Amino acid sequence: MTLTQPNTLDAPPTGHRLSWAITDGWNLARRSLTHYQRQPTLIVWQLGFPIVTVLLYGFVFGAAMMVPGGGDYKDFLMPGMFASTMAFGFMNTTVAMVNDASKGVIDRFRSMPMSTSAVATGRGLADLVIAAAELTILVATALAIGWRADGSPAETLTAFALLLLLRFSLIWVGVWLGLLIPTPEGAGGLFAVAFPLTMISSVFVAPSLMADWLGTIAAWNPVSSTVTAARELFGNPVASGGSWVEENAILMAVVWPLIVTAIFLPLAVRRFRRLSR
Repeated sequence: MTLTQPNTLDAPPTGHRLSWAITDGWNLARRSLTHYQRQPTLIVWQLGFPIVTVLLYGFVFGAAMMVPGGGDYKDFLMPGMFASTMAFGFMNTTVAMVNDASKGVIDRFRSMPMSTSAVATGRGLADLVIAAAELTILVATALAIGWRADGSPAETLTAFALLLLLRFSLIWVGVWLGLLIPTPEGAGGLFAVAFPLTMISSVFVAPSLMADWLGTIAAWNPVSSTVTAARELFGNPVASGGSWVEENAILMAVVWPLIVTAIFLPLAVRRFRRLSR
């Protein structure tokens, strides 16, 4: 008589895998948030550059800045700074992932019986919470220097949701890069990529004031769509150049992040799975 041993290596049912992935992702998110809880100066450090930039452009350079169609430059600037801070956040994600990898934390995760998607989703959830905190602090700074949102409460909330959607999509870019870049020094070099991403956009200057070819690039920059959409919803000066992408900024502020997420979230999870082989 032959006894058949059950295969204990069979994959769990789909429902169990989903529950497993959610639980593991939440645990890793809590781990990341605990670091900020114990070292709150990390958030202050990450906000240092945008706050200094707000003060420089709002008060030092602002008097020389022109908003096409008229309007206060600080009202024009602040939605751009909100979006710029969200866009720059992918560097923080990348640096955190690279630091974990260099300290052996990623290797430890690979050796544990955990969902392979949890590293990406846990980091994503934690960074989204931190991004909301950063945005809150930056809005308080904007209100202190005189910026106001003149849109309806629903429009204002929609603008903030679009800003967080941009950050959400770029989290996966940061996770993917963090699993590719071998050293923290290499991650720091991403500033050379992030800086043009925000500067060649409508964050500080309307694309219509740039050279034609540069203005076209700036207008089609995904960051510009979020900036223009936020300005429209906040009731701030928009300074649209009349191009299709600028006239449909709210639509594109949703489409661009969805495209980025659809590309880089699977890439990030796949990259971690390849590390685990």
